[in-house]
Amino acid sequence: MNRTRTASTPATGPEPGRSAGPTVLSVHDVDVTHTVAGAGLFARAHLHALTGARIAVRRGEVLGIVGESGCGKSTLARVLVGLQKPTAGVVRFHDQDLWQMPAKRREREFGSALGMVFQDASTALNRRLTVRRVLRDPLDVHGRGTREGREARVREVMDLVGLPPSAAEALPGQLSGGQRQRVAIARALVLEPEVIVADEPTSALDVSVRAQILNLLRDLKDRLGLGLVFISHDIQTVRYLADRIAVMYLGRVVEEGPTAQVTAAPRHPYTVALFSATPSLLDSAERITLTGPLPSAVDPPSGCPFRTRCHKATDTCAEELPEPREAESGHLFRCHHPM
Repeated sequence: MNRTRTASTPATGPEPGRSAGPTVLSVHDVDVTHTVAGAGLFARAHLHALTGARIAVRRGEVLGIVGESGCGKSTLARVLVGLQKPTAGVVRFHDQDLWQMPAKRREREFGSALGMVFQDASTALNRRLTVRRVLRDPLDVHGRGTREGREARVREVMDLVGLPPSAAEALPGQLSGGQRQRVAIARALVLEPEVIVADEPTSALDVSVRAQILNLLRDLKDRLGLGLVFISHDIQTVRYLADRIAVMYLGRVVEEGPTAQVTAAPRHPYTVALFSATPSLLDSAERITLTGPLPSAVDPPSGCPFRTRCHKATDTCAEELPEPREAESGHLFRCHHPM
């Protein structure tokens, strides 16, 4: 097996696993398949949104998930927060099979342990409710504490995310985009979750506001010991924030490992291609430009899903799906001909 070369650049993200705690949530060989209309009048086809996904989320660690649009990132996010039941495979919450738990217990324990921040807060927040009501509703639904205690918790999370007290009686539409996203983050925090899943939380924001929200998320992770899953198509943003990176292509995780290792010595050609879009991220002289469209998830290629766009593809790539291989401890990739 080829060994990963020694990194010649300094670590560019947070120190890998510096404060990582126990695994809270994990997915094992998870598939998500949707039935869609086929070519004929009554035909049906299967869209493979997620295939063989394996991911672990630990407390105190940021897991960045990156890939092109349509690669399965948002589907994985929905699986992680329990909004999407897998077609196959197992989702484990504290070593328990999530979908084997009784529904009421799953709602009570898992529902409060996971928070989610959506891409566009302007559509994710109820525009008819004040900020105070938006933040108090999860506490009311889960019956947390007294009325006075709930109001105190609302004030506490508003302060935690940097919202002024005057914002409590405002409607979401009266706030700036950055303030609305802070409300969305506060709502995700209000039940004191163990893990937050943030799906493209800065893509709808102005460039000047993005850094503020990224710094807020990293600060909250450090202060509260949260696990954070940060999903983005922007490898630069993921590199800045994440302790570990998982690279997805056509519903599969093709490379995963500590940020410093994956950035300094990417092994999968697709990972190198993503980094090539930002040359400063890639120390190697080799650059890869992807050609051709992303294959259809309804009719994915045989063997390696990346082979139709890969300059290193051979007959083996068409015949066999690559098994996971290890470059260094914790750095895994799926490729017959690694970089």
